[in-house]
Amino acid sequence: MADGPLIEGYACLFGVVDLGRDMVLPGAFRESLARRGAAGVRMLYQHDPAEPIGVWSAIAEDARGLHVRGRLSAGVTRARECAALLKEGALDGLSIGFKAVEARADPRSRVRRISRIDLWEVSIVTFPMQPGARVALGPPDPAADARADPAAVPAHALREAAARLRQATRTPVTI
Repeated sequence: MADGPLIEGYACLFGVVDLGRDMVLPGAFRESLARRGAAGVRMLYQHDPAEPIGVWSAIAEDARGLHVRGRLSAGVTRARECAALLKEGALDGLSIGFKAVEARADPRSRVRRISRIDLWEVSIVTFPMQPGARVALGPPDPAADARADPAAVPAHALREAAARLRQATRTPVTI
């Protein structure tokens, strides 16, 4: 599992026409996700298969679209660069790499309505085809901070952990 920063966002929004005149319908990812799972979908930089930058830990459809969550790989230079750019707000797009398994084009609107997709990858990109497909750094992971530097863990996180431990063991724990 990747050990860098947590990221999450929407890789696709249902019912929204993208810049290529594609519209993904709810349920389109169901079969592909059941077959591949999150681990079978690659996290790439700018759709470049030579640039994997992390691992998706959760990919699921909800009412809004395709929600993704994963971690950038701390040992990959490009992933560290992505994390810095995400933090600064200079990079925040997501884009899907896929094959349309079932789609129908509307001759009047010229919109292709995609009802079944084979999802291969989700990339962090500069310019997403679907402008609303965005990603952000997730909440910080206090456990990762503690492994790196125990003094970096905020006091409130220690108090909350002690309270959970007290409740679980019914034993006094002081910090």
